[in-house]
Amino acid sequence: MPASLLGIARPSRWFALALVGALMVPTIGQAQSAQERNNPDGEWRYQSADAWGTRYSSANQINASNFNDLEVSWIWRADNFGPVEELQFKATPQYYKGALYTVAGHRRTVVAMDPATGETLWTYREPNTERFERSMRQNYGKGVAFAEIDGRDVLYYSSPGFFLHALDAQTGRPLEGFGAPVPLEGFSETGVVDMLPPLLDGWGPWEDWNQAYDADYGIPRELGYVTTSSPPIVVDGVVIVGNSAEQGYNQTRIENVPGDIQAFDARTGEHLWKFHVIPRPGEFGHETWENDAWQWTGDISSWAPISADNERGIVYIPTNPPTIDYFGGFRPGANLFGTSTIALDVHTGERVWHFQTVHHDDWNYDLPNVPIVANLNVGGQQVPSVIQTTKQGLIFAFNRETGEPIWPIEERPVPQTEIPGNWSSPTQPFPTRPEPMEPQGLAEDRIIDWTPELRAQAMEIVSQYRIGGSYMPWMHVGHESEWAGNIRCDGGLNIPSPAAMDPTTGIMYVPSGPRCGGGFVMSGAEADVPDDPATTGTTISEWVAGPGGGLPRVDGLPIFKPPYRRLSAYDMNTGERIWWVPTGVVEDNIRNHPALQGVDTSEFGGGGNSIQLVAGDLLIAEHDNEEGPAIHAYNKLTGEKVGEVNIPGPGQYGMMTYMHEGKQYVSVQVQNPARLVTLSLP
Repeated sequence: MPASLLGIARPSRWFALALVGALMVPTIGQAQSAQERNNPDGEWRYQSADAWGTRYSSANQINASNFNDLEVSWIWRADNFGPVEELQFKATPQYYKGALYTVAGHRRTVVAMDPATGETLWTYREPNTERFERSMRQNYGKGVAFAEIDGRDVLYYSSPGFFLHALDAQTGRPLEGFGAPVPLEGFSETGVVDMLPPLLDGWGPWEDWNQAYDADYGIPRELGYVTTSSPPIVVDGVVIVGNSAEQGYNQTRIENVPGDIQAFDARTGEHLWKFHVIPRPGEFGHETWENDAWQWTGDISSWAPISADNERGIVYIPTNPPTIDYFGGFRPGANLFGTSTIALDVHTGERVWHFQTVHHDDWNYDLPNVPIVANLNVGGQQVPSVIQTTKQGLIFAFNRETGEPIWPIEERPVPQTEIPGNWSSPTQPFPTRPEPMEPQGLAEDRIIDWTPELRAQAMEIVSQYRIGGSYMPWMHVGHESEWAGNIRCDGGLNIPSPAAMDPTTGIMYVPSGPRCGGGFVMSGAEADVPDDPATTGTTISEWVAGPGGGLPRVDGLPIFKPPYRRLSAYDMNTGERIWWVPTGVVEDNIRNHPALQGVDTSEFGGGGNSIQLVAGDLLIAEHDNEEGPAIHAYNKLTGEKVGEVNIPGPGQYGMMTYMHEGKQYVSVQVQNPARLVTLSLP
């Protein structure tokens, strides 16, 4: 398909092939062992494969010559672990020392299973509590963590009720000598830590509350609520735990508890340190809160997975915005450490460095992907790196020791808020390299022009809106502007479709698709529902998330040109996008549209973003083909498709591979119903 038709330059296959020889030159990345990433060859010990968050495996028994021979080896049903209508299965399975582990169901039950058959070996479920019942993230568990303690394999699990459990990985029994008794029926005398008391310790609103702590109910609703989403990470005997809060589009009140990062001793459960995500007086970044909101508002949780550099003793934390993601007039200032990548010392919790990817985030641009650790060769220099991908499609790359950007990041002026009483940052950071996953804004040459009539209709629609990049401000319900709305055009990834990195080449693979979305904020008083358990706090925000909106279609067609979904390869040694391939299947109403008769739509792509991993010489991705859900194999250096196999349901949230007793398996989470579908060679 001509580049002019797609409206975007696509690196040629010959260009990709020309890079193969260069990428085969040994770099620092190739010299790194699986041990440095704390994931022995053939295992998948972390939610994202290894401590570096790469989603990479050296397993290569499955390759280009036999990929099409894959067949379903076993299926494990997750819809037995809670009400089907509530069930969401979002944990990527993990393979650790000969067993497969996951969490499933709204109770986030921990499950160990036989990797060869899918047989359930043991399960563990936390006793019921009121604070579990109040959790808005019951179904969002993404995995577990492991460590070897005194020669014993231990599994760590953070629950929707905000408890940290340590279990014998072989038996599922609570770990002796870990934690302290919880004064609630059903809890073991050992093996569990209640993470709320140390989180609340020293926090002003809790101290002013001056009432007895209720271990069953947890944080008073008037003060806020906290839960967990992603698993902990264990580094050198320290368990680092993130947290999560109610989604910003459900929040209507401005008080909340800060999502401080906590660390516990892996052997005893002793609380080691706490990092304040909302800096207190005298702490770095406190001046970025220009009134007293630091005292009583919160969130800035780290709901996405955490990564680590074990050698340097640093963990990398991605965060989300402060409370009320869509309005921040009550919290003027840049609001550190909201929507930031934070590097912390594992043993002290001290800030090593940070970078705020969105100042004063009013767009819900929380960081959804684990910061990916890599060793790159940039301009002939070996650079220890960490890479942060984003919802809006910007890619930030840093020296992971110092936080210095690998390529310049520019502070550029952005349009300012139009919401009465709001505050906005005059600038936002933009990486100069790599290029965004999808273009920012909507240039005229990206607007459809298959026929003069379609072009005219599209231009008429576009003229009714103000269109820009990721930081176009919201408009409010009842605005008096002449415009129909403000539209943000960009495109990135989210937690269901994480990036993957090949540590042997420095190539990163990201799924994306263009989006042009709008929407409005509305009066908080009109949106607030007093009895809604999502409404923590007491003071109703002046403005909150309101009705959505976006560019209308033109005779059923998107206003922007394809590709609608694609998978891109970025050589992070140079910051160049070296190739991309379309993913998914274009909608029938687009493919069969009268205006597109004779147009080759095979590279349009469609559906949702793909999920992917790197295994040996293959990039394996899940997305639809013409027959339905499938996993596809690509040459990881060139993007050439070398195989595809259909699977029994659409994938979601993760895919992994492992070697067990000399045999390689690929396990895919699928939905409708929720299952683990595991494939192998016959």
